[in-house]
This record gives sequence, structure tokens and C-alpha cells, in this order.
Amino acid sequence: MTTSTATLPITDRTRVGRLADQQIVDRAALYALLDGQILAHVALVVEGNPLIIPLAFARDGDSVLIHGSTGGGLLRLAAAGSGLGLSVTALDGLVYARSLFDSSMNYRSVVIYGVPTVVPPKEKERALLVLSERLMPGRSEEVRPMTRRELAATIVLCIPLTEVSMKTRSGAPSEAVDDGENHAVWAGVVPVVTGWGAPSASPLTAHGTEVPASVRRH
Repeated sequence: MTTSTATLPITDRTRVGRLADQQIVDRAALYALLDGQILAHVALVVEGNPLIIPLAFARDGDSVLIHGSTGGGLLRLAAAGSGLGLSVTALDGLVYARSLFDSSMNYRSVVIYGVPTVVPPKEKERALLVLSERLMPGRSEEVRPMTRRELAATIVLCIPLTEVSMKTRSGAPSEAVDDGENHAVWAGVVPVVTGWGAPSASPLTAHGTEVPASVRRH
């Protein structure tokens, strides 16, 4: 699915109240954030109580895909038409100001609101391959195909990127030449760097088995 709108619309739910200048409405920036992350937190209200679970996700055009067991309570409720919120955050750095009050974080964050739709059976395998390629590029070519039983046991939901609130903070701490602070105290930003470690084979993997390309990509 594609969209011709380069700017994210602002609704009552997506309008940023505090530090409104940090709201981002550029759809390309939204795509860049989503394409750079693999973990989302999905929330909805169940019998008056909030429920939040972490899930893998993937952007598919102008929508987001999540999946899980058909026995999962949250996804079943969402599939039945319950609205949900999906949040994705990238932490880019710790901001050290000259006071604890002014210290902060550099981040990019998005909250997506919507009523998901269930991906129909004929499109489910393609959707799961989209998720697989986002998490483990090339892995589907190295392992056996999905079985009918596995497909039947899995539910895939699609959430449109139509009501989205994105906010970011970047740059140095807030400071000024005449702010009265002691500028001999260090202030600045410590970037957050993430990466993958060395792969560790499972106990039943034959000794000497070559690490496949999909793993080496990480």
C-alpha cells in the first residue's frame, strides 16, 4: 500500500501538546524510524485494564504488520475490532546538561493509533515473509517452507499508518552564553550505539556447521 501524502495529518489524538516544536510530520522520517527498528509495544484496554506487550513488527508500505499466536488474547481482541496503540522508540543519546532538571535524552518516537485488520489467509504467507525479511533477511531461503499448520496457528494484523504521532529530540543540551551556569562543568551528549554480538550455535547444530549468510548479515 502506498500514499500520496508526504505530510502526516494531525488529529486531536496525534497533536503533541508539550514541546510541540518537536513534533515531526514528515512521512519519510516516519518510514526511516520504523525501518530502523524491529520491536514495538502494543497497547489496548481489556476489561478496563491497560495491557501492553512487546512484539516484533515490520512496515509494509503504508501500514505496519504484527503477528502472533491465534491463541493470544491481545491479538484476538484487536482482530475483533478493538482499537490499539503501537509505539516504537529509538534512543539516540543521553543529554548531559549542567543541571539534572535540564538533562534529557535524544530520541525518535512514534505512536500509531488504529483499528487493525486481519490479513486474509491468501495473503498471510506473504505478510509473514515481509516480517521475516525485516528481522532475518535471507533466512527464508535457508530453512524449510512454512507448513499449513503453522500458518493456521498464526494471526497477522495490519495497522494503517493514517493516525500517527511522531516526536523527536536531537542535538546538544539547552544552554546559552548568559544562562548563569558554571561552564567549567562538562555538558554534552553521549550517543547510544547498538550492535549484534557473535552468533552462538544451538546445542543440536552439528559441530563445524557454517554460519549462514542470513546470520552473517547482522
